[in-house]
Amino acid sequence: MSRNSTRIELRTSPHVVKGLSVERIMFNVVLALLPIALFSVWQYGLSALALLLTATATCLLTERLFNHWAGAGSTLSDWSAAITGLLLALTLPPSFPVWMTVVAGFVAIALGKAMFGGIGHNVFNPALVGRAFVQAAFPVSISTWAPAYATHRFTEFIPTTWTTPLMTPPNIGPWAKQALDGFTGATPLARWKFEHVATAPHDLLTGAATASAGETSALLILLCGAYLAVRGFMNWRIPVAVLGSAALLAVLFQIWNPVRFPSPEFVLLSGGLMLGAVFMATDMATSPVTPKGIWIFGGLIGVITVVIRYFGGLTEGVMYAILIGNALVPMIDQHTQPKVFGAQGRNKA
Repeated sequence: MSRNSTRIELRTSPHVVKGLSVERIMFNVVLALLPIALFSVWQYGLSALALLLTATATCLLTERLFNHWAGAGSTLSDWSAAITGLLLALTLPPSFPVWMTVVAGFVAIALGKAMFGGIGHNVFNPALVGRAFVQAAFPVSISTWAPAYATHRFTEFIPTTWTTPLMTPPNIGPWAKQALDGFTGATPLARWKFEHVATAPHDLLTGAATASAGETSALLILLCGAYLAVRGFMNWRIPVAVLGSAALLAVLFQIWNPVRFPSPEFVLLSGGLMLGAVFMATDMATSPVTPKGIWIFGGLIGVITVVIRYFGGLTEGVMYAILIGNALVPMIDQHTQPKVFGAQGRNKA
C-alpha cells in the first residue's frame, strides 16, 4: 500500500452517534411529567402545588448540598434531581404535610442517590426510596387523603399541609366540614380492598377519583409516556411488560373467582401502577440492559404488584414491586447476557 493511500481509522463502538445526552433525556422526562403535575394541581389545588414545589426544591437543594460537600461542580443541570422531586411529590397524597415532604426529599437524594455515588450509580429509584422512608416513618399521614375537585381548593390549603411536627392540623375554613378522618381509605384501591366496591374504569381513566397526587388520569400518563417512547427517551418494553403481566394475572384471578377479584381494567388503571410502569420502572440506572432481562424485570414488577394488592396487608404494591425489581437487576442482567458470537461453535468443537 502506498504512502498516499487513504487512512483507515478504527474506533470502538458505538459507531453511530444518536445525539442523545443525559441532559436532553432528563429534560424531556421533566417535560413529560409537567402535564401530570399540572393536572394534579387542577384536581387538588394549592396543597398539591405546595407539595410539588416543596419536594422539587428540597431535592434540588439537597443535590447542591452534596455537590458542595464532595467538592464537585453542580449537577443540577442534568435535571435528575428535578425528576426525583416531581416523581416523589406525585407518589404522595396531596394532604401530606410540607415538613414531611422535606424529609422525603432529603432522604430521596441523600440515601437514594448521593450515597451510591450520584446519577447512574444508584441501585434503587431515588423517589421511591424517599417514599418508602416516609411510608415507614409517617404511616398515618401517608394514608390520609383529601377529596379531589373540592370547590375551595384554590383558596384554601388542606389543613394538614401546614401541620408542624408533633401537632395536629387545625380544623379551619371550609375543610372543617369534612373531617380529616373521613379522607382515610378513600382511594379506589382502599374502597375495593376494604369495602369491596370497585371504582368505574372511566373515572380512573380520566382522573375523577381520589388518590395520590400523581395517580390522576391514567390516560394522561399514557399519553405522556407515549411522547417519551416515540422520541426514543424511554424503553417502551418495560411498561408493556409491567402492564401486560399485571393484566394477565388479573385475568387469571378473575376467571378463578370473579366475585372476589376485580377486573383487569381496574387493576391497570387504579393506584400508582400506571405512573410506576411508565416513569419509575423505566429509570435507566435501575433497570436491566439486556433484551431478555427487560421483559423479565417488567413482568416481575407486574406480578408482585398484583400479589401484594390481592393478598398483602397494604392496598398498593407498586412501590415495593419496583424496589424489589431494582434489587434484582444485577442478577437479571447476569443471567440474561446474550451469547458471544461464535462461542457456541467453539464449545462444540
